[in-house]
Amino acid sequence: MAERFNIGDHVTWNSEAGHVSGRIIKIHTDNFNYRGYTHHASEHDPQYEIKSDKTDHIAVHKGSALKIMNG
Repeated sequence: MAERFNIGDHVTWNSEAGHVSGRIIKIHTDNFNYRGYTHHASEHDPQYEIKSDKTDHIAVHKGSALKIMNG
């Protein structure tokens, strides 16, 4: 099982543009639609909405794609 994160956690992930960082703003534990795509989530495998530090873009990722930022 992937690491669990909380709203407000500062995390980083890889994107096409390289490493991106942001804060978790929402946790999904049920399937949900976002930008025309159904994202699959559950209590055991949630998906996280993260607001990018640099662009205010909202990304959605599973916990396995995220790493907590130290400091």
